[in-house]
Amino acid sequence: MELLGYFVSALTPLNLLMALGGVVLGTVIGALPGLSATMAVAVLVPFTFTMDPATGLIALGAIYTGAIYGGAFAAILVNTPGTPSAIATTFDGFPMAKRGDGSLAVTLATLASVVGGLVGGVFLLLLSPPLAKVALAFGPPEYFWLAIFGLTLISALSVGNTLKGLLGGCIGLMLAMVGVAVVGGDIRFTMGTHTLLGGFDIVSALIGLYCIPVLIDLVATPDRHLKVEQGNRGIRLFEAFGLAWKSKFNVLRSAVVGTIVGVLPGAGGSIAGLVSYSEARRSSKEPETFGKGAPDGIIATEAANNATVGGGFIPTLVLGIPGTPPDAIILGALLVQGIKIGPTLFTQQGDIVYTFIFGLLIATALMLPAGLLIGRYAYKSIASIPKTLLVPTIAFLTVIGSFAIHSNLHDVQMMLSLGVLGWILNRCGFAPSPIVLGLVLGKIAEQGFVQSYLIGNATNNITGMFFGRPISLAIVALAAFTLLYPLIFAKRKEKAKKRALEAARTYSETNGETTVASTQEIKPAPFDPLAGLKKQFAKPRDVAGMFFAILLIAAGGWAYSQTAEMTPMGSVFPSTISVTIIVLSFVLLGLNIIRKPAAASGSDEASNASTPRRVALVVAMCLWVFAIPVLGFATAAFLAFLVLSRVACFEVMGPKRLAIEALAGIAIVGGLYLLMAQVLLIRMPTGHLF
Repeated sequence: MELLGYFVSALTPLNLLMALGGVVLGTVIGALPGLSATMAVAVLVPFTFTMDPATGLIALGAIYTGAIYGGAFAAILVNTPGTPSAIATTFDGFPMAKRGDGSLAVTLATLASVVGGLVGGVFLLLLSPPLAKVALAFGPPEYFWLAIFGLTLISALSVGNTLKGLLGGCIGLMLAMVGVAVVGGDIRFTMGTHTLLGGFDIVSALIGLYCIPVLIDLVATPDRHLKVEQGNRGIRLFEAFGLAWKSKFNVLRSAVVGTIVGVLPGAGGSIAGLVSYSEARRSSKEPETFGKGAPDGIIATEAANNATVGGGFIPTLVLGIPGTPPDAIILGALLVQGIKIGPTLFTQQGDIVYTFIFGLLIATALMLPAGLLIGRYAYKSIASIPKTLLVPTIAFLTVIGSFAIHSNLHDVQMMLSLGVLGWILNRCGFAPSPIVLGLVLGKIAEQGFVQSYLIGNATNNITGMFFGRPISLAIVALAAFTLLYPLIFAKRKEKAKKRALEAARTYSETNGETTVASTQEIKPAPFDPLAGLKKQFAKPRDVAGMFFAILLIAAGGWAYSQTAEMTPMGSVFPSTISVTIIVLSFVLLGLNIIRKPAAASGSDEASNASTPRRVALVVAMCLWVFAIPVLGFATAAFLAFLVLSRVACFEVMGPKRLAIEALAGIAIVGGLYLLMAQVLLIRMPTGHLF
């Protein structure tokens, strides 16, 4: 009965208003690349100090859960994860949007997010103390192997390019080591510049590696960014419900996985989403559809990353160990309110904490109508906006989003540089997701590795430290299984597909009559452990991959030479990763030398006529960034808006339409500038002239 009383306390009009307002605000912020959940929660914390503790916490929790969900909008509509948790949502969300199923993808993401959030909240409500013990069982080796497991997952999901996926993950780990070492304080790979002392910001890299390549390709052709749905099909709620109900086991499994991963401090929604996505793909009857617009991929990712919200609050409330930056900020708000964190919290101040948990569940439930209402117009708006407005608007969001993190133009320069590099790598078969995930997990992996190495070295048992603990061995086994499964069972899957097609053909030819002879012809495929390896050798030679393998060997050699100037504590991880890069690059190079040359193919989809526009976009954005200190942020942004709209234009426009676009540019640039400067209180740069 006590719990019922706390539930009633959470249903006051003010608490409901805070829950709804927080979810809507969080969804909008999460959908804008660069405006993270951490920023939203941090800005609004002072406003909660005058509120009742439970009400203030409900508002912060609602913003947090709304922002994690909102990241799916950008992932689906512009192929840019609004938050790192939505990395795996891009795999199937954007392909669905491109083929005209964007509204269905958004609705599926909404349903999965709500269910995942509710499951995580229920676990938080009922099982907090027991689950908190799981977090205590994880030491440095477990966190290191967990990070490696996340990288192997996304590498294995790089269909047909597992080796390039592993190399991409190692590149991300090397980028994460630039700057001051997380353990030991060594200054590494800065090349003598103060700009790189702070390293590569994760959000800037996320925006650059995902969004800039989309912009470069967007201006290359006059085709629409997204396919417009025929007729008024709305949010397609019943269709989405049917798909979600059909995949109910996938939804619940992903939500439970997300909750358990969320309990581990530092693991976060990116690992949870990848683990759930990988499991959904492995257990699917149609794994080949994943990465091409499979609804189950969106369901698994969104159910998992929203479940991490409830899971992350478990160690925060029970142990005082925040799992993510928003958790840390909310923990600070709890302490300011005079709430004592620990196992006794649920008994001594149960009225506050249980009201907060019920408020979080209510906010998650309110996410369904709010998300569907936003989603109803989001897809059609993005799909119907002409390129002459869409390209400069997305470009402006990338610049202002990467600047807003630290109010530093160096972040914008890094974002643009990584974006151009990401486009080149993507054209050569290196997907951005492994690089981004390596950057996200780099500090977790290095801290776990170095601490484990130091403990093992002190006890003369380095091998036992890494491979002698039960949880570590379980994670290592899962990582090995993830990498080897596609190689070992590749032939069996191909034979199964051929048997299914043969059976369908026989069924059609015999009008549904199956003879004994036809059933005897279908034999199970023999087990061939080298099937996947043979398939790799059968591929045509990848000249671009060979070129980048040589570059990576040189880069790895340079990185290894730099470790001689570091302390043993600061050099152990970068030397290990640089050697790994060299070895993997040699394997990629040797594999392509053995392969046969590729047959001559037709012209690439990107014609020569599109190349000048791509170059013009990159040049315009570079000039824009370097003009900000001279012209000021707003003036430079407006001029760049006009230039980029011309770069994206494939038709002759009259004076009236040009004037309308100029006014639209003023409204978009001015509105977002005021939002940053006046509402979020971000210090915007002024120029010498304006």
